[in-house]
Amino acid sequence: MRALIALVVVMGLAILIGSTTLVVLLVQRAHAPSAASLPANMPGAVALALGEPDGTRIAATAAAGDRLVVQLSGGGPDRLVVLDLRANTILARIALGH
Repeated sequence: MRALIALVVVMGLAILIGSTTLVVLLVQRAHAPSAASLPANMPGAVALALGEPDGTRIAATAAAGDRLVVQLSGGGPDRLVVLDLRANTILARIALGH
């Protein structure tokens, strides 16, 4: 019977420690600055102008490794711009639709 009580106490402590760790990690990640909120003049930050016409807006983004695909709408037909984040260059422009 003592072994069962000890097992229940140990498992309860494991659940408590695991839950506390999870809450702490969630709070830390919620308060960590995202890349979008970092100032453009910070060391190592580089601005890349897409050269798109007025009225263009970013409809969506998708990242994979050091590549970023930006879906643009407005200012002409919808299009995708593929960026190389490591080299800070535009790799491709892909027109969607007409």
